[in-house]
Amino acid sequence: MSHPFESLPTPPLGDELLDKAFSRGARTGRAKSGLDAQSSMLQTAANIISDNLENVVTAWPDIESLHPFYRDLADAIVGVDSLRQHLNEVGWASRKATEIRTEYQPRLRRTDTETARKHRKQAYARLADIVEEVEDDLEALMETRETLRVLPDIRPDRPTIVVAGYPNVGKSSFVNTVTRASNEEASYPFTTTQVHVGHVEHEHIQYQLVDTPGLLDRPPAERNAVESQAVSALSHAADAVLVVLDPSGTCGYPLELQERLRADIEDRFSVPVLSVYNMLDRMDEGDTEAVEGEQTMSVATGANVDAVLDTAIEAVDYEPELPIDEG
Repeated sequence: MSHPFESLPTPPLGDELLDKAFSRGARTGRAKSGLDAQSSMLQTAANIISDNLENVVTAWPDIESLHPFYRDLADAIVGVDSLRQHLNEVGWASRKATEIRTEYQPRLRRTDTETARKHRKQAYARLADIVEEVEDDLEALMETRETLRVLPDIRPDRPTIVVAGYPNVGKSSFVNTVTRASNEEASYPFTTTQVHVGHVEHEHIQYQLVDTPGLLDRPPAERNAVESQAVSALSHAADAVLVVLDPSGTCGYPLELQERLRADIEDRFSVPVLSVYNMLDRMDEGDTEAVEGEQTMSVATGANVDAVLDTAIEAVDYEPELPIDEG
């Protein structure tokens, strides 16, 4: 299963579309003569413009029917209201091209050849104006397509564990370790940070582990609107969240702040939110009392890492869909 924006076709730009329509129209006209030639030229050109613009619109998935993860992600990156507006404008232009053809065809059939040629040229000029009017919309859809089609391969239909916490607490190291470095890395268009997507198999089920530095490593008040929307998207994909904390303080953030971020994440996500205290290898023996009774690990030494992964997988409580028995 690919994500819904991955195979979007490239929309034509204005000059390209007009050149295709009018050159094809001229070729059609050369095969005929008189009024038939003028009528065929207009019909061919108008149909090419109308059909191509309609195909631009229908190629896009219906925004409202998208999984909430993809809808919120598209909203974070490009704004779904803006996307709808561009698609509506292109749809209008498609219908307008058909209207122009319908308006001029009777005129071409009820006059002499020279007058018909003038009418056909008038229709061509109006078609060109229509395409020019949506040139910016076509360019915007081109840019949107290029942005959305290369989204990281996070699939909300798969069991997903989102790994969160402040920077330098060991999130990426944990994901790399438990997935045996079988992770992918990609940049989301709304942030310069890297998103790590790792996969691990447990009892024949593949789980996604998503580490999102730059999104879930600081309190909500410090996120911009786009990042907040991206967090909303992740909330639709997550089946569990694992918050990694560093009680040693070597990450540069007090444990109190880290635990406050964990509380914010618990408020945002409606799935199990687990905590694990990492970097115990860096703590003095007397300082471990601060996390007594909590789940702990050391990614650096490998201590308890697999047990933490097992706990997170158990929290997902994923039940694969069974095939329907039609017998």
